[in-house]
Amino acid sequence: MTSPLSPVGITAVAALLIVTACASQSTSEATGWFGTHDGVPPKASKVYICHGFGCAYKTPVEYSRQDLARLRAILASGRASPDAERQAIAKAVVWQERRVASTVGSQDDIGGFDIENAGVSGQMDCIDESTNTTSLLLIAQRHKMLRHHRVSAPVARGFFLDGRYPHATATVTEKKTGTVYAVDSWVHENSKRPDIMPIERWLAEGDRWFQSS
Repeated sequence: MTSPLSPVGITAVAALLIVTACASQSTSEATGWFGTHDGVPPKASKVYICHGFGCAYKTPVEYSRQDLARLRAILASGRASPDAERQAIAKAVVWQERRVASTVGSQDDIGGFDIENAGVSGQMDCIDESTNTTSLLLIAQRHKMLRHHRVSAPVARGFFLDGRYPHATATVTEKKTGTVYAVDSWVHENSKRPDIMPIERWLAEGDRWFQSS
């Protein structure tokens, strides 16, 4: 007869499931990410904000004309160069996190490794954050707000065996050079500027939040 899992065992299983989700990596186009990570792709001007870890909850948020005008203005500030557009993308991610916070209940979302919040509405893991940022970027791309980049699929790093915590990030690809950039909002608390860097650098970095815990 199989004995029931202890609380510690249940926690370990939950951790394994979340780690496995964060370690998975999409090799398809950006839209292919949603089907393999329990997300819902944006429709017209509506996004489905993932939270609770692994897209356990999906809260629809409809962007109004005013919202889209604001998003366009933010991204237009970066039209001069690819680097400027990446800075504008960072500002757009901050804008979205503030915009949806009251609807989703994510205003107190904790950044980084916070497995104790698995299943908590309003808290987000790397899958939630990658999905939400990708949704925002796809909305921007659909409305022709991006000049220097196209939205690419999220990417993952780390397998524990190499000493790094498994972690995923949204990405964009610079059109002129083909360089892929991580747009990583998971590492910071809600509405803080995401980390944006070449994907090679992002892949090479150890997870400083996990290592210091």
